[in-house]
Amino acid sequence: MLSIFFTEYAEFLHCKGRKFTDFDEVRQEIEVETDRITGVNKGISSIPINLRIYSPHVLSLTLIDLPGITKVPVGDQPPDIEVQIRDMIMQFIARENCLILAVTPANTDLANSDALKLAKEVDPQGLRTIGVITKLDLMDEGTDAREILENKLLPLRRGYIGVVNRSQKDIDGKKDIKAALLAERKFFLSHPAYRHMADRMGTPYLQKVLNQQLTNHIRDTLPAFRSKLQSQLLSIEHEVEVYKNFRPEDPTRKTKALLQMVQQFSVDFEKRIEGSGDQVDTLELSGGAKINRIFHERFPFELVKMEFNEKELRREISYAIKNIHGIRTGLFTPDMAFEAIVKKQIVKLKGPCLKSVDLVMQELINTVKKCTKKLATYPRLCEETERIVAGYIREREEKTKDQVLLLIDIQVSYINTNHEDFIGFAKYVYRYFENVSEIKLYFCNLLFQGTNLPPSRQIVIRKGWLTINNIGIMKGGSKEYWFVLTAESLSWYKDDEEKEKKYMLPLDNLKVRDVEKSFMSSKHIFALFNTEQRNVYKDYRFLELACDSQEEVDSWKASLLRAGVYPDKSSTENDENGQADNFSMDPQLERQVETIRNLVDSYMSIINKCIRDLIPKTIMHLMINNVKEFINAELLAHLYSSEDQNTLMEESAEQAQRRDEMLRMYQALKEALAIIGDISTSTVSTPAPPPVDDSWLQQARRSPPPSPSTQRRPTLNNPPTRPLSGRGPAPAIPSPGPQSGAPPVPFRPGPLPPFPSSGEAHGGPPQVPSRPTRAPPSVPR
Repeated sequence: MLSIFFTEYAEFLHCKGRKFTDFDEVRQEIEVETDRITGVNKGISSIPINLRIYSPHVLSLTLIDLPGITKVPVGDQPPDIEVQIRDMIMQFIARENCLILAVTPANTDLANSDALKLAKEVDPQGLRTIGVITKLDLMDEGTDAREILENKLLPLRRGYIGVVNRSQKDIDGKKDIKAALLAERKFFLSHPAYRHMADRMGTPYLQKVLNQQLTNHIRDTLPAFRSKLQSQLLSIEHEVEVYKNFRPEDPTRKTKALLQMVQQFSVDFEKRIEGSGDQVDTLELSGGAKINRIFHERFPFELVKMEFNEKELRREISYAIKNIHGIRTGLFTPDMAFEAIVKKQIVKLKGPCLKSVDLVMQELINTVKKCTKKLATYPRLCEETERIVAGYIREREEKTKDQVLLLIDIQVSYINTNHEDFIGFAKYVYRYFENVSEIKLYFCNLLFQGTNLPPSRQIVIRKGWLTINNIGIMKGGSKEYWFVLTAESLSWYKDDEEKEKKYMLPLDNLKVRDVEKSFMSSKHIFALFNTEQRNVYKDYRFLELACDSQEEVDSWKASLLRAGVYPDKSSTENDENGQADNFSMDPQLERQVETIRNLVDSYMSIINKCIRDLIPKTIMHLMINNVKEFINAELLAHLYSSEDQNTLMEESAEQAQRRDEMLRMYQALKEALAIIGDISTSTVSTPAPPPVDDSWLQQARRSPPPSPSTQRRPTLNNPPTRPLSGRGPAPAIPSPGPQSGAPPVPFRPGPLPPFPSSGEAHGGPPQVPSRPTRAPPSVPR
């Protein structure tokens, strides 16, 4: 393993898993990949070649080789080759965290350098630009680049560094990199124009400068990086605290874990039912809040929907009276008809009552499922707990339904007409009221308010927003108003402050009718109309009211029922001879029907009040409280008897993997913070050099650069210890990654790939360091 770790090797992104230890093969692979994408006639491609080189002898830098700008296309190159290459270069060098190595040959006019001109466009202050002068050994005799390298002739803020690369002859002759570095060093020491600055020239010095920029980057990013690591550490500390106490060799571990899990499940279930201030769900109702809604909203609404079918009820009362009288014509209202109708109405209450039990049972099972999510660490325990508790809930459901049916049967068994809230025959209703409308108002108030209020008092039944849907566009169009429903009228206001009343509609002779939803509208609509064919509102026969949901429509219709506004029922039934006899034309029979109708309302209000009170109590006692007691006292025993403890507490593979990952992450974060603490005290950054007069760049003339015919053909030899210069401006991004080795090096024009942190790339083409942001910094070797 140690020999592999210190062996220099290369990897290509397009050849994952294959390691190249012979760098002649690396060169060949670059050429093959270039020809595969671009062909053999000097074509170009925007797809980069990504090469990563690992070596213990180089710095961790990300280098990107960019081509020089081509003015005239050759071979298969497109006519706009200059624009394409320029755009590709700008994508790289415009990034703020890139260093730009503006490479220029010494035997050309520096004022015509495209590299310096492009660098000036994206880096006007010169903070990211480093000049690199190549081919110093190829200058004409009697000439040198001393003034340029001393930053006097055409100054840059960060100055120039001279390098001497291997010639093509040296490359073909396989001249060793170490020998090339020694020859470069000898050249600067022996040259009379450069020997005084030899320590600031050459590839090793360029490496040192780039490494210092990496150090500066590390120093600048340490505070923010430390804060990020501390935040991550705090976010996982609570979870890791549980894992740190994990002892797989402890024989009592599974027993302790089982007791803790069952206790936690019991606490969570009770909190969800009884309510708790911690871990409150702010997205939806659940547990006890939903059961409360079933008790006090859904169950009463089901009762209201069931009670009122006015035409059917009057028909039944009429039949009952006629059947009791038989062939005789009765002079008085028969009390047997009253009892028959009341008992039938009481029996109808079984449906809503049983439905409420089903709803509560389903919510309890949902609560159990949510609470068992914390047991997911042990899949078998989670499954068994859910099965046992759900089975017990269904057992209690059957007993609760039996008790609910018993309560209904008890109400049917004896009709108590001496109840203090029942108006009774002894106090004949017409003694107190002058007309039928007052009777209806009184019973409406008695039925739904539970008190004996005088009919003159305005009782608000409902308030809410509704849209009047059938107002024409010429008259303002559909508009939303604040509606207030009382036992006598329906009023609407401009807003919910109820200061500006728009209209008050009396409820006399009004009925409700369903309206089909239009194709273009998402609203649900119902309509109010007058049974005497009169206009309801201004010159409108119907008042169409719109809601956002059908549930809201049903709720408003139930409230209107409470106010005495009944649904429109157009169907009628015929007698044996085919003629309708729903309502007799006999005035005496009609008075008897009206009397019993009002008495039934009075007595059913007593029953409804009693049922609305008893059913939630019954469900609470026989289901909810029993389930809580079962979980607290018996669940653990059922778990022990259902399956072997070792099987129950078998940990899931996912949980074991997560625990290991969390512990590793926790330890890594602590070590990273310790390392950062050491780095922040020992890392020394260098200040940026002062600005220089680089106005000469603005007047620089462009000169034809060399052809890019080989721009995708980098030549790699033995692993170098320095980055080699190349054509064109090349961004350098110091890589703060902790890994050793070199990052991928793109050789084709194209979009910037992600820069992983690794060691320095080897090879003949220019390789420029980059500064990725996705890996934590490390100390360069």
